[in-house]
Amino acid sequence: MSLSESRRTVPFLAALLPFAVMIATMMTTILVFDGSPHLPLLIGAVVAGLVAWHYGHSWKHIEGYIYEGITKVLPAVVILMLVGLLISSWVAGGVVGTMVYYGLEYLSPAYFLPTLMLICAVSTLMMGSSWSTIGTLGVAGMAAGVSMGLPPAALAGAIVSGAFFGDKMSPLSDTTILASGIAGTEIFAHIRHMLYTTVPGLIIALVVFTAMAGGHEGAALDQAITAVITHLRADSVISPWLFLIPLAVPALALARVPAVPTLIVGIVLGSLAYLFVQGGDVASLFNLLQSGYVADTGNAGVDKLLSQGGLDAMMYTISLAIIAMIFGGIMERTGMLNALVGGVVALARSGRSLCAVTVGSSFLTNVVTAEQYISIIIPGRLYAGAFRDKGLHPKNLSRALEDGGTITSALVPWSTDAIFVYSALGVSAWSYAPYAVLNYSVPLISIAMALAGFAIVSSRNAEAPLSPAD
Repeated sequence: MSLSESRRTVPFLAALLPFAVMIATMMTTILVFDGSPHLPLLIGAVVAGLVAWHYGHSWKHIEGYIYEGITKVLPAVVILMLVGLLISSWVAGGVVGTMVYYGLEYLSPAYFLPTLMLICAVSTLMMGSSWSTIGTLGVAGMAAGVSMGLPPAALAGAIVSGAFFGDKMSPLSDTTILASGIAGTEIFAHIRHMLYTTVPGLIIALVVFTAMAGGHEGAALDQAITAVITHLRADSVISPWLFLIPLAVPALALARVPAVPTLIVGIVLGSLAYLFVQGGDVASLFNLLQSGYVADTGNAGVDKLLSQGGLDAMMYTISLAIIAMIFGGIMERTGMLNALVGGVVALARSGRSLCAVTVGSSFLTNVVTAEQYISIIIPGRLYAGAFRDKGLHPKNLSRALEDGGTITSALVPWSTDAIFVYSALGVSAWSYAPYAVLNYSVPLISIAMALAGFAIVSSRNAEAPLSPAD
């Protein structure tokens, strides 16, 4: 009997078991025991392995699926390590302090949240990378907002909303390129079609963040901001020339320099600023790059603000990313993910419902595999034929993949995106998800529009909406 004959197709309910066990264990560990998500993901991976073994997969092959899953996250691991070094070098070099200082000087707390979201959106539109924006401007914006007394979870939600708007809409973004390529859509037609769901989400987020920030004013806050500014001045050299360092990151990205060398340039510039602007020495530089920068300004709030970064600080999130991909690798390579998604697509009876189901399936793939790219690739491949059969233009598919995949990844606490946000901003997805308004409003808008038949076009005419019978 051949290997393929010894393996049996995993049915829907059996494929659901590891996912259900992981979710139940995760909720208990996080909400009841206030623990970390590492062990629940590992338990889910063990159950997935047992199910795979029961259906004919040998341990040797299951082990291969694990290593394959880990391999997929290695690029993210490299970037996580570099961002840890970048944050510590920028804090030590006075870059973060300078950005916080001028942000407190010129931005009102009443408009800080919507302004921060728009800054992150524009930055990511230019660079095409949400991680680059979050790890640079997001870190500085977080520090400035905390100094103003704004809630960290709300600040992280604004940063994530802006960064993922840009990531979704930028022609330089790898997810935008991937979704249009998988669906077979011209990239700018894909971007124009996403305006229907993404711009309303951006407007809703702007309204919510403006309303939230309105009460953060008063004499007490002014005094607190003045104290932060004073201690920032006392701790390090503050100079507008230091803005050249964060400006170098989008400049390199626009020049199509890849993320890793761009981040390395940022680390080098931050380190040089520490040595030659702040007057540090090489020994202390190496120490803070490894362990993180520790501020000692005499102000507890400022010290907490500036004490961050370092290679060591990334190990928690790196281990979580690796474990998440162990679970995702087994679920994907054994066909259990396909069984789950296939069970969902059976719900689609019309072209409209197929678009809505695709959004939900992409989100489900994010939850199961913890990986944004897989949430685009697998549903894209599975549903391409169904979209053709129902006479739907492929740009409907590409938009649904981004509405359900790209935009929701940061909402899944064990996904690589949420892990990165936690490592850079220090706020978990459990906390910031309610404030990531754009990230959950866009898929809801997309589903509602799909079911209503609005902005769903046929393949016969790329601009003609579906008829009521479709």
